[in-house]
Amino acid sequence: MLESIRVKNVALIDEAEAEFHKGLNILTGETGAGKSILLGSVQLALGAKADKGLIRRGEESAFVELVFSLDEEQKEALSEFDISPDEELLILQRKIYPGKSICKMNGETVTLKTMQNVAELFIDIHGQREHQSVLKAAKQEEILDDYCKNKISDLLEELEKTYRSYREEEALLKEAEKMDGSHIKELELSRYELDEIEKADLKEGEDEILEGRYERLSNAKKIQEAIGGVESILQNENGSGILNGISLAIRQLKEAGNLDEALQDEMQQLSDAETILQECSRSLDRYLDGFSMEEEDLGAVEERLNLINRLKDRFGREIADILEYGRKLSEKINKLENFEHYNEELKEKHEKTKAAYFKLAAKLHEIRSSEGEKLKEEMEKALKDLNFEQCAFLVKTEYDEGMMSKKGCTRVVFQISLNPGEPLKDLSAVASGGELSRIMLALKSIFADKDHTGTLVFDEIDAGISGRTAWKVSEKLAVLRERHQVLCITHLPQIAAMADAHFCIEKTVEGEKTKTCIRLLEKSESIREIGRLLGTDQLTDAVLKNASEMKDLAEQTKQSQSKIEL
Repeated sequence: MLESIRVKNVALIDEAEAEFHKGLNILTGETGAGKSILLGSVQLALGAKADKGLIRRGEESAFVELVFSLDEEQKEALSEFDISPDEELLILQRKIYPGKSICKMNGETVTLKTMQNVAELFIDIHGQREHQSVLKAAKQEEILDDYCKNKISDLLEELEKTYRSYREEEALLKEAEKMDGSHIKELELSRYELDEIEKADLKEGEDEILEGRYERLSNAKKIQEAIGGVESILQNENGSGILNGISLAIRQLKEAGNLDEALQDEMQQLSDAETILQECSRSLDRYLDGFSMEEEDLGAVEERLNLINRLKDRFGREIADILEYGRKLSEKINKLENFEHYNEELKEKHEKTKAAYFKLAAKLHEIRSSEGEKLKEEMEKALKDLNFEQCAFLVKTEYDEGMMSKKGCTRVVFQISLNPGEPLKDLSAVASGGELSRIMLALKSIFADKDHTGTLVFDEIDAGISGRTAWKVSEKLAVLRERHQVLCITHLPQIAAMADAHFCIEKTVEGEKTKTCIRLLEKSESIREIGRLLGTDQLTDAVLKNASEMKDLAEQTKQSQSKIEL
């Protein structure tokens, strides 16, 4: 449920805040007072396109905040967006600057798309544009599918998957047709490339090993010189090496040790040092012997690296990429070598997929047609409640394999006859603006049990209606309020009288600035506002009595409907 709205610096609104109630929230006000601005502010918070012209003159930014209370189902749905409700609340905020905006949910910055996706879970706005959308065939199909979604959701998913396979196979067939005789030349090229890769006998990681060997071998002279210098330091012909010195030291210390046993430990340490250095010298000799044997391998290593790098330039950045390319070449060669067989297999598979698709599409059409009959009956009853006394409604479903799509082969058209004796015609050819608003309201009342959206917003629901029809519309809104929170902007007293909470949107002038504000009306104020909506110049006692009686009648209507619900 929408708990509250806060708007700052949006068009004529300096700063406005309202706390909404359960049931039916009615918003009224003089023409031009800013009702559409308030609705536009709600849409901004839900991710609608923001124009810099919406920012109040003289201000740097605009701000809108919506606060929703959550039920368990909504909290679970939010978890898909990694959003944790804050004390059972969801707070949507949007700050708008010229050229950009910042969206936040419970204090966390999110993308505009995420804001839009989350908003769909909580609020549904119906204005003139939404009324017009019902005239489009795609929208009518969507409405029918929403009506029977519990019966067709799995079927639609399977149908879409099959359709996708069908289109992929169709693309492969077209590719095969284009190849014609050119596949022979492609086969020869593929064999040549695969032969190159196979002859190279590549091993993953060998390039790194070879590069290491190449680096070492190409620097062999420097390494040999360095090791030679080390060996010269350890031991040389003129007897000045470290090992020569240690041997002399051991002999002299041995003579001293014969005279004093206390020097035995020091003599052992010198002996150990001599052993370690001698082993180091022998290891360096072996290393140099190996170098002399490997020097002739430098050319072979360089040649192997050049081969690998050429293959990398052509087939992939890494050896693993080259090997994977070779695997795909092998599959391709197999396919090309058996081109005729592959082509026939693909055609056969394509026909089977097509048959499976049409079987699913026919089953889907059957369900749509059956559910369309039920929707027809419910719509005729709902429209009668909205003062279409002699209305006939039809959900026309036609099966046409030529309009194959991921949603099947059903053409859905809503048809209506508004007067006795008139033939059924497509909705787009018959309905006026006022009739469309009632048709949308009828649809919304039917979906009340199916729709889990907590808050419904209606703008221009009263377009083109008055009198008894207006009262019927208000009764239908009273039905919706039993299962949804409803916000409705209206100019009609019949609808305003049905309010559970009545808000007045007013425009004032302070200095050189015009401001729009919103306030909740007490019952007596609501009656006066209903009197104003009745259209008289003065709020006489008779007018106020009429408004009060209309309010009392609305309360009786809501009470009787609540008893029916119970």
